[in-house]
Amino acid sequence: MITLAVDAMGGDAGLAVTIPGALLFLRQQADVRLLIVGDEVQVRQALEAANAPMDRIQIVHAAQVVEMDEQPQSALKNKKDSSMRIAVNQVKEGLAQAAVSAGNTGALMATARFVLKTIQGIERPAIAKFIPSQNGHMTLVLDLGANVDCTPEQLVQFAVIGSELVHALYPNAGAPRVGLLNVGTEDIKGTDTVKQVFKLLSGSKLNFVGNVEGGSIFSGDVDVVVADGFVGNIVLKTIEGAVRFMGSAIKQEFQTNLLTKLGALAAMPALKGFKNKLDPRKFNGAIFLGLRGVVIKSHGGTDAVGFSYALEEAFHEAKADSLTRIQQGVADQLAHLADKKLEVEQAAINID
Repeated sequence: MITLAVDAMGGDAGLAVTIPGALLFLRQQADVRLLIVGDEVQVRQALEAANAPMDRIQIVHAAQVVEMDEQPQSALKNKKDSSMRIAVNQVKEGLAQAAVSAGNTGALMATARFVLKTIQGIERPAIAKFIPSQNGHMTLVLDLGANVDCTPEQLVQFAVIGSELVHALYPNAGAPRVGLLNVGTEDIKGTDTVKQVFKLLSGSKLNFVGNVEGGSIFSGDVDVVVADGFVGNIVLKTIEGAVRFMGSAIKQEFQTNLLTKLGALAAMPALKGFKNKLDPRKFNGAIFLGLRGVVIKSHGGTDAVGFSYALEEAFHEAKADSLTRIQQGVADQLAHLADKKLEVEQAAINID
C-alpha cells in the first residue's frame, strides 16, 4: 500500500480544500493511506465532520503553518514544526513515499531541498509539469521557475531527470524524446548557453531530437521539453492565460445574438468536452524533480478536485517507484556524459 504525506494547512484555503480533496482521492484509490499533517484538533474536527474513513488516515500533529507570503529562508529557519516541514520529513524518514503541499512554493522548495537533498550528480532541483498535447499525449516541461539562471550542465541535468521520470512512469513507451526549447529548430540559433546545451545533449545517451519551438509542447512530437526557469515560467503562465482567454472569448462569441446562442445550444456537447479536456484542475500538481524524495506542489488556489489530482500525481509516481528508477538512470546518463567530456578533452590535448 502507498502512503502519502499531506500538508493539510497549506494553500489559500487550507483545510477547506485539502480535507475534501484528500477524501475525494481516497474514494478513487483503494490501495493508499494518508498521513494528514496539521493542527491535530482542527484536522480531526474537519475529518469527523466529513465522515472520513479513519482506517486509512493517520493524523500527524504540526504546531506551525507556513504562510503563503512568508520568505523561504524565514520558513526554513523559524518553522521547523510546520505542517509543510513535517510532511516532507515523513518522506525522509521513510514513513511516506511522497509528500503533497499547496503551500508557499518557495518555502516548499527550500524545505524539500534542505531536508531531502538532491540526487547525486544533480546540482539543483527543477519544477516539472505534464502539459496536455494532441491525441491525449502528455509533455513534461521543466524547469518552470525554480532556477531562472542555469549553466549548460544544469540544463543537461534537467533533461536527464525529465527523461528518466517519463521513462519510469511509461516504461513501455520507448526512450523519451527530449527537445531543447529555443527560438528555432536550427542548431545555430539561441543564446550561447542554449548552443552549449545542444552540443552536450547531442553527445548524450538521451533520445535528443534537437531544438524545438513552443508549439512542440502541444504537438505530441516530444515527451520532454527543457528550458531554464525564467523561460519555463513565462511559458507556463502564457499557457494558463491563453486557456483562460480562449474560454472567455468562446463564451462571449456565443452570447453575441440569438443566432449564436442557438448555435451554442447545438454545440454544447462539444463545448463541454472541450472544457473538460482543458480543465486545469486535471493537471494540477507540479513535480519537484531531482530530489531524493517525491514532493508534489499543488496550486495554492485550486479547489478540492484540483487537490485530489495533485495527490493522484504523487500516487502514480510513488507506485511506479519513480525515484529509484530516476536515480539509477541519472547515474548511468551522467557517467556517459563524463566519459564523452573526457574524450573531447583528450582529443583537444592530442591536437595541441
